[in-house]
Amino acid sequence: MGRIDLERLSREELIELVLRLQRPEKTSRTSSKPPATDRKERREQSKPGGAKPGHKGHSRVMSDDPDTVVDHRADRCSCCGGALHTALPTEVVSVSERIELPEVAPVVTQHRRLAVHCPTCGTRVIAPVPEAARGTPFGPRLHAVATYLKTFQALSYERLQAALSDLFGLTLSQGGLMNLLQRAQRRFRSGRDEAVSTLRSATVVASDETGVRIEGSNAFHWVFHSAQAVVHTASPTRGAIVVREMMDGHRPAVWISDRYTAQQGHAAAHQTCLAHLARDVAYVFEVSDDPVPWRLQLWLASVFAVAERVTDLATATLAAKRRSLDRQLGVILATPSRCDLTRALQAKIGRARRQLLVFLAHPGAVEPTNNGSERLLRPSVIQRKMTNGYRAMWAAEGEAAIRTVVDTARLTGSSSFGTILKTVGA
Repeated sequence: MGRIDLERLSREELIELVLRLQRPEKTSRTSSKPPATDRKERREQSKPGGAKPGHKGHSRVMSDDPDTVVDHRADRCSCCGGALHTALPTEVVSVSERIELPEVAPVVTQHRRLAVHCPTCGTRVIAPVPEAARGTPFGPRLHAVATYLKTFQALSYERLQAALSDLFGLTLSQGGLMNLLQRAQRRFRSGRDEAVSTLRSATVVASDETGVRIEGSNAFHWVFHSAQAVVHTASPTRGAIVVREMMDGHRPAVWISDRYTAQQGHAAAHQTCLAHLARDVAYVFEVSDDPVPWRLQLWLASVFAVAERVTDLATATLAAKRRSLDRQLGVILATPSRCDLTRALQAKIGRARRQLLVFLAHPGAVEPTNNGSERLLRPSVIQRKMTNGYRAMWAAEGEAAIRTVVDTARLTGSSSFGTILKTVGA
């Protein structure tokens, strides 16, 4: 906008323009931006980390089955100097442990095929190729370690090379590592197919997506999850086609997501993430003097208070609270405002009004937020920041399959590395 355009503006338009320019930038507290993007001054003014006052302390749990136990006892009395012979009864007054890792070195087994001449006919007989000599020279545990470090510790190929060399004395080329990871990723295909099949029978499904670089282009990493399965998938698009292909015609009872259009209309009912909404309200509350955002914050606080004890309340009580909360929201949305941000917020909430309290009709089965999806996507975001994405689509799809199998197994308490080792060694 040039000088001439500014001179044409009315007094009210100039006031509105100045107010817009004075609005603060959005932060992680007032938007979906990650905390790392906040300005340093804001981070310095934030609350310190660590345990809060009144928090009960925890110490490391001692091992129930130590490899070695060493008893330390005095041989002289500290008072009179008398001898304390070993037959005297003792009591344990304290226990401390020292934990160390053993040196890890590769176990190399050479398989030699031997030839022998038959003493009867003189034929030279060569031993058949052993099963251990077929295919890759690397064993299942090495495949599992490399897969775990690459996928869940976000190591680049260069750093993975260094880690295997420094920790285990193994020298592998980047090409060799790629081949190793491709072989390991193929083992997860059947597990991914099982998770997808389970997802397509779920009554409640949540989803979200985040940007990722694949083959030098912008793409997306999606996650879909239910109470029984987690499915990750890589796609070049953020469109609704990804959801339709994943669900293959199945319509759950409830879908949980943000307000992104591509994630709408895939279930009988939809629960909009209230955490996203709370951040939008927080931003308008900071920027505007209008009382409506403050009233919306109080309303959301009441909703979250009900959510915390949703499984403890009777069905009739939940229905009554839902009607009451909806009436309160209707009054707030109908309140006139001169602030454009407030009016835009009211319009946004009004469009999602039927999707805000769906969780009250499904106590314990539907969450009021989509934080579960965001937690499942966080490792992929870290991977993007650490490695700048994937060199090839097969790598993105392979990692998605690995995360699918591992995250689904974690629903039943299985560890990440244990699941990888079990799958690769199957």
